[in-house]
Amino acid sequence: MKNSSNTKDALLSRNITKTMISLSIPAILGMVVIGLYNFMDAVFVGQMVTSQAMTAVKVSYPFTLINSGIATLIGTGSASVLSRAIGKNDHQTVDKIMGNLTAVVLLLSIIVTILGIAFAPQLLVLSGAQDEILAEATRYLRLVFCGSLFVNFSQSANMVMRGEGKLKVAMSIMAAGAILNIVLDPILITLLGKENGVLGAALATVIAQFCQATYTLWYFKKKSDNVKLKKVGIDKTILGPVLSVGVSAMLMQVMSMVQQTVMYNTAAKWGGGQWQTILGASLSLQAFAFIPLWGISQGFQPAIGTNYGAKKFDRVKSFTKAFMIGATLIALLFYVPIMFAPHAMLSMFIKEGAIVTEGYGMLRVLFSSYITYGILILGITFFQAVGKGGAAAVLALLRQFVLFVPLVVILPRFFARNVEGIFYAQVVTDLIVLLVSIILMAKEFAAIRKEELSLSKSKAA
Repeated sequence: MKNSSNTKDALLSRNITKTMISLSIPAILGMVVIGLYNFMDAVFVGQMVTSQAMTAVKVSYPFTLINSGIATLIGTGSASVLSRAIGKNDHQTVDKIMGNLTAVVLLLSIIVTILGIAFAPQLLVLSGAQDEILAEATRYLRLVFCGSLFVNFSQSANMVMRGEGKLKVAMSIMAAGAILNIVLDPILITLLGKENGVLGAALATVIAQFCQATYTLWYFKKKSDNVKLKKVGIDKTILGPVLSVGVSAMLMQVMSMVQQTVMYNTAAKWGGGQWQTILGASLSLQAFAFIPLWGISQGFQPAIGTNYGAKKFDRVKSFTKAFMIGATLIALLFYVPIMFAPHAMLSMFIKEGAIVTEGYGMLRVLFSSYITYGILILGITFFQAVGKGGAAAVLALLRQFVLFVPLVVILPRFFARNVEGIFYAQVVTDLIVLLVSIILMAKEFAAIRKEELSLSKSKAA
């Protein structure tokens, strides 16, 4: 309990900048290592097998987001409920978090595993996968779905650790899993042979996730100071609040699956397999560059949720400003090298120089709006942290589906090289959603100012 109290005190009273840094560094590192799973699978398969095999891994990736969606639905919602409960000293709610999480994850993971294995080929056809790419992708995706329970439990439980403020522990567990995956990738690809290279990469991922889930289970049973796994079962009193916040976060994952499926399908239509390869490599870089920003948002969530629950609105505002500046600076670290050396970036995934030369200009276009992502992601996280899941869902749906899907279908018709419209669709969508995010944040802070005034009057009276 002492460690939990120290974390709470830091969130509620210590220096804003120092607290932001202490929360952000382990959160960023933790999220980076999560992103290494698919990223390193693609790199190893691309270099040790073939570009076609790398494409098979990448066209499978959108459908692995089904699992990410489940983990995010339960994990983000549980972390939001937890951090606000800690701010209110609501120990009864804290005690229910892990039992509810485990039961819901188990139920949903079993469903996803069965349906995912059964319908993997049909799903992959939606992304435009054909012939050899379809066959390889099906083998990869089916094996990945076998590990659904492990990845869903470990990732959702890891979000609870972050919601409690245990960011170093969360990072360490995720780092161990990612390092194991990186070590196993080349070993299993070599052992299974080039013809089974995608299976080697998938098996490395599942083994790493199993080990990670096993340790996480032990941690919440034996090691955790405050949030423990006790009675496993769905608790109706917290399921509603968990889902109401988690749905918006899940939509970011599930709609990303829809978004990337449409992109791969449209790339196949206008550019064929070569442009699917270029798009796959570009999206790998974008997804990896996205991860540190998701990481800083994981540090942002307990800072906002705990202070909002304790009604310390001045710190809510200060943390929001500090984290948005920090997120933009982090975005610059990825923005600059990708904008100035796109050829080298694509070459990490694609060995064929002609394909790299054909596509590096579009990588630059795809990343042109990336510099704004820190503000956009923290805007969505802010609404999740304060329990305003509706506003977060609006932003997620606009970015991943409502605006993007029509644009990616329409814009290619206006370009000489039609396939270029796919990349520009992302940029136009991002700028519109950024504007909407700023408007919604301004309205929410106006409401917070009114509540501050009301509290001041109550104290004065």
